[in-house]
Amino acid sequence: MRYTPKSELESRIQRFQQQLQTADVDGALIVQRADLFYFSGTTQQAHLYIPAEGEPVLMARKSYQRAREESALEQVVPLRRLSKLADLLADHGHRPRRLGLEMDVIPASLYFFYTQRIFPDAEAHDVSALIRQVRAVKSPYELDLMREAAQRLDRLLDQVPEIARPGISQLVFAGELEARARALEHQGTVWIRNWNQSVFYGAILAGPDSAVPSNFDSPLGGRGLSPAMPLGPSRAPLAVGEPIIIDLGFAYEGYLIDQTRTFALGHLDETLVKAYDAMVEIERQVIEATRPGVTGGELYDLAVNLAAKLGYAEHFMGFGDDQVVFIGHGIGLEIDELPLLARGVKAPLEPGMVFAMEPKVVYPGLGAVGIENNWVVTEDGVERLTVSDNTLRIIPVPP
Repeated sequence: MRYTPKSELESRIQRFQQQLQTADVDGALIVQRADLFYFSGTTQQAHLYIPAEGEPVLMARKSYQRAREESALEQVVPLRRLSKLADLLADHGHRPRRLGLEMDVIPASLYFFYTQRIFPDAEAHDVSALIRQVRAVKSPYELDLMREAAQRLDRLLDQVPEIARPGISQLVFAGELEARARALEHQGTVWIRNWNQSVFYGAILAGPDSAVPSNFDSPLGGRGLSPAMPLGPSRAPLAVGEPIIIDLGFAYEGYLIDQTRTFALGHLDETLVKAYDAMVEIERQVIEATRPGVTGGELYDLAVNLAAKLGYAEHFMGFGDDQVVFIGHGIGLEIDELPLLARGVKAPLEPGMVFAMEPKVVYPGLGAVGIENNWVVTEDGVERLTVSDNTLRIIPVPP
């Protein structure tokens, strides 16, 4: 088990404190799981108060003992009753008048609890964007964990030919692959920030079902098993000549790599083979244009224009009304971080930002194919973090 180094936490907190000072916020109360882990190194039930100046205070409810063990912060104290939160902060010299909250993720009931009962005299400010901006730029420590996740995901995909066979259901195939991911120390849960969205490992889909849209904000959906969870693998069997598209988030020590590779048993329809090659070409050209200062909107427009030029406008990143308006997203502790490579985004890329770029083509009734790699922005371009070969993989089928 690896604990986040004290120097790493201090660097993150200092960068966030600079943001708080610029925004004229006295301090921020951090409770969301990924944010809490990022700034404190633990996900125990706790409230982390980060003042604009001075030492943060981690107030832990359950388990306080584990929070002390897992967090390298100096001030880790027990929080016996949530109603005493303000008193505990006051004991440490903090009486915020302008209080930052993660308003993009905390429930409304919790917001009113904080603002009406715990800090009734404080003025609440949304610091979600500030937190996400700090988290968007990855440190060498974070990049090393993501590189390790990429190596493990590559080892996982090398095992696909041992599992995929005609007649096995998508569900059983996905389960066997997920079990092997756990054996490679995948943490199991894939964190996502977007409200009312969830993902289990990723999308492991095949055949025409891989082109079925879903409620998930992605070009891929899958039929799933029921209307209660209408995405992911179905009970349909794998078949010769149909695509198998594996879009997995491999989570290691908290950090994610999000990668897509396409397989097929025996052979693949020529339409999908050509479409796959076109997605690889789109990725190549967009990555060539990626550098600090370029906006996510500019890269999205480039990808869409290339898809149209190559004849895939109607099927690029979904089909019909289910087309999504992005071609990439940030990746880190959560699968939907900044930066966004999406329509209209004007925020420029910065060195240290990590994103997943995922050009995909969807043909209803036939299937979906695509590629996805993760990239870190450097001073003069990008560096690829994913290590798996980009080749469309055809798995031999015994006669």
